[in-house]
Amino acid sequence: MTRDVRVLAVSGSLRAVSSNGAVLDALAALAPADVRVTRFDGLAELPAFNPDLDGEGATPPPAVAQWRAAVAATDALVICSPEYAHGVPGALKNALDWLVSGPDVPGLPVAVVNATTRAHIAHASLIETLRTMSADVVEAASIRLPLGPGQRTAVDILADREAVAMLTAALGTLLVAVADTTRALHGPGHTGAS
Repeated sequence: MTRDVRVLAVSGSLRAVSSNGAVLDALAALAPADVRVTRFDGLAELPAFNPDLDGEGATPPPAVAQWRAAVAATDALVICSPEYAHGVPGALKNALDWLVSGPDVPGLPVAVVNATTRAHIAHASLIETLRTMSADVVEAASIRLPLGPGQRTAVDILADREAVAMLTAALGTLLVAVADTTRALHGPGHTGAS
C-alpha cells in the first residue's frame, strides 16, 4: 500500500487575494491524483522569531508548533513569494527563521516559484536562505512565471497555456526529487508504504 505524496504550499504574501496564492492553487489543481498539495496560511500568526521562546526547557508558541508540524509532515515544499523592496517578505523570512534549528528542512526538496519574471533579487535571496538551511533546492523546479497583472486567480492562470506548462513541468521535476530522496533514505525498493 502506498500513500500520497504530500506537498506543502506556502505563499509569502499575507494578502487574502494574491497572485502568489493563485499560483499555488493552480499548482494544486494540476497535481496528479496521488499528490496532495496543502496550503499553509498561518504565517501571520507566527510571532517574531525569538530564540528565548525556543531554548532548552521552553515550549514554542502554538503557532510555531503548528508550522513545524506541517513542515515535518511534508515530502516537499513549494514557496511562492512576492518581492518587497528587493527582499523576501518579513513574514516569510520569520517563518523560515523558526525552522533553522529544527531537523525537518535539511534534505527537504523545495521549489521556489515566483509569479513574475521581474522579482529576481528576492527569488535568489530566498534560494540562498534555503540552501543555508540545507534544504534541497530543486533548481529546475524553481521558476519565475511571466504572469500579467490581470492573472490574479487560479482560473486565470489555468487558462494560460505557458503558465500551465511551466507549473506542470516544475511539479514533475519536484516529484522526481522527492522520489530520489525517498530512495536515498529507504533504498530502491521503498514504495512509500506505511
